[in-house]
Amino acid sequence: MPATLKNRCGMPGVTFTIGAVMTDNELMQLSQQLGAALKAQGATVTTAESCTGGWVAKVITDIAGSSAWFERGFVTYSNEAKEQLIGVDGATLAAHGAVSEPVVRQMAQGALNAAAASYAVSVSGIAGPDGGSADKPVGTVWFGFADNQGRVEARMQRFDGNRDSVRRQATAFALQTLWQHFIQNT
Repeated sequence: MPATLKNRCGMPGVTFTIGAVMTDNELMQLSQQLGAALKAQGATVTTAESCTGGWVAKVITDIAGSSAWFERGFVTYSNEAKEQLIGVDGATLAAHGAVSEPVVRQMAQGALNAAAASYAVSVSGIAGPDGGSADKPVGTVWFGFADNQGRVEARMQRFDGNRDSVRRQATAFALQTLWQHFIQNT
């Protein structure tokens, strides 16, 4: 059963459930809260996305005024893009695959460095319907988080549903985790 976050978002009466499929309205509310927190800190965020194809950046920039706190987004779907745009090491990709902890850590750090942002979030996963394996089934998504204070962390989630559902859940998890574990705890 997914964990529920009640009133942690700062909006009375709003509950977000990790792993649940958020509606567009809920994603917008979460993005507004993230933006308000970033703006209050005078901070910026950047994204490096693979399986979400820019969806995290899209949700962030759906909010009017997001140019005050969104630096840029990198859609690094191919391994070559990960290497060329954000400096992921080819040997790391070869050894671990794109959907792995070491790669999302490098993606987050590389995006942070390339954008000179305060925070970075990276996403790489297997949205399906094909591409999964016994070790990395469809729905496996790795997330990387980095900040300009030297923190770099990674998380892995397994989401259920079709391709759209996996990507939507990954987008929500990326925003929630960035907000709760990095921005609120700064």
